Amino acid sequence: MTNHPFKSGPSRGQLSFLPPSIEDYVGRENVVRAIDAFVCGLDVEKLGFRHAGRSEGVGQPPYHPADLLKLHIYGYLNQVRSSRRLACEAGRNLEVIWLLKGLQPGYRTIATFRKDNWAAFKAANREFVLLARALDLVSGELVAIDGSFFHGDASKGSIATRKKLSAQLAALDRDIEAYGRALETNDSAETRASSGEDRGDDRRDGGGASERMTALMEQRAELQADVGRLEESGETQLSRTDEDARLLTKNGQTVAGYNVQIAVDEKHKLIVASEVVNDGNDSGQLYAMARAAKDALGAETLQVAADVGYYNGATLKSCEEGGIVAYVPPPERTGRLKAQHRFSHQDFAYDREADAYRCPAGSLLKPTKGRKKNTGGRIEIRYVSRKAVCDACPLRARCVTAKVPTRTIHRWEHEEVIERHCQRMESAGGIMRRRAGLVEHPFGTLKCRAGYRHFLVRGFDKVRGEWSLMALCYNFARVLSIIGFDRFLACLAKKTAERALLRLLSATVTAIWRSGILLGLFRPIMTRMAQTTPLRFNPAL
Repeated sequence: MTNHPFKSGPSRGQLSFLPPSIEDYVGRENVVRAIDAFVCGLDVEKLGFRHAGRSEGVGQPPYHPADLLKLHIYGYLNQVRSSRRLACEAGRNLEVIWLLKGLQPGYRTIATFRKDNWAAFKAANREFVLLARALDLVSGELVAIDGSFFHGDASKGSIATRKKLSAQLAALDRDIEAYGRALETNDSAETRASSGEDRGDDRRDGGGASERMTALMEQRAELQADVGRLEESGETQLSRTDEDARLLTKNGQTVAGYNVQIAVDEKHKLIVASEVVNDGNDSGQLYAMARAAKDALGAETLQVAADVGYYNGATLKSCEEGGIVAYVPPPERTGRLKAQHRFSHQDFAYDREADAYRCPAGSLLKPTKGRKKNTGGRIEIRYVSRKAVCDACPLRARCVTAKVPTRTIHRWEHEEVIERHCQRMESAGGIMRRRAGLVEHPFGTLKCRAGYRHFLVRGFDKVRGEWSLMALCYNFARVLSIIGFDRFLACLAKKTAERALLRLLSATVTAIWRSGILLGLFRPIMTRMAQTTPLRFNPAL
């Protein structure tokens, strides 16, 4: 008996009576079986995937959208996003060979599928949230909202701002002016030259100078065209590579890309709603994200927690009207005045009965006639003190100045919303402590564990589709980790059976209706009703 120090496999040239089954390529609890079950349970035509409802036609048939969707979900779950790498995996990875049943789509087909089906990816993501609701994995009571910057497929140098374009134009004008003076100097030197050889050199130099000046003028025309495009669009930035990417700045760091917004349910930290914007300021995103989360969870009321960057009076009012209880800490904007031992607007109390503000010294600030719209579009009421009262006040030095002898308080016309919100925030310490632990988890997992810090595609539509794949795969992996493989497959099997039963009933009813059986059954009844109940004209209708 031969002693084998190591395990060895059979010879590659050894013949077998029966070929091995492709079913044996993957284990019973391999994640590809969950991917296959989930995608097979989707109605890809209803979700809007391209070619899902394709009929017989001329030429080679396309790949089924379900197969390409399986491939993308597998790739994003395993940090393989490149279409070329996915195409390679389809030919050498046994798990992918099992998942696609040996199909090997080309990289162009894979890339085009991701580009054209961005809206369907979002719909598939929403479908998975509905599955999480069916599994009771979301509470629908509290969600946390936050945003994070992701790099786009564009460099910082490819994005120009108005200030940057103006500086480039000014520098170019200086170069053109300096070059023009140099040309005049060369022309003067040429007129003074006497030798033919020197004149030939000057002519050669003059030709090169003319080309250089032409290039400068063309560059200036391009910059002027960029300025014109900015003025026409009303935007503040212009991207030459990805027209939707923007320079986003937070905490002293600038990113050329997009701002990803997510809403995370508190029960198991699942992403229930998400969006991609190119605005670096989060203040206008609260209501849109909260409403999307509320619709996705099917909740009548919803508690929403966000950081100070989302504080905005208009969005808080929209949340209150939409059945959303928002918890957003107000920003601290009075630190400079407190450091100078001066009074801020928070030191003035509003007297609702008198419709006036009471200053720290006890005097009233009365409202002025009319209302004013501020730079943010809010309608405000101005409350102004009397100069005579301020001049005699012992606290005058802490309130007004020599240039501004009276004190003015601006009150929003819906200030009651802010007052109720501030009162609610006094007892919201526990919710705000839970917020960071909820919403930072998905971003940390995607950026640090999966390495997804940038997008591979350009443009809002394609970027939103790729983000939907990232969010779907995050939820997919987390649900498998929470409930286990067997329960996940059982739920999918039940859902697939219910959908098949509904399809069968719908097809049966349609076939019966088209055959005329129902019409034949109801015709005598309808005829009898028409004879016993004649129609009368009603002039009131």
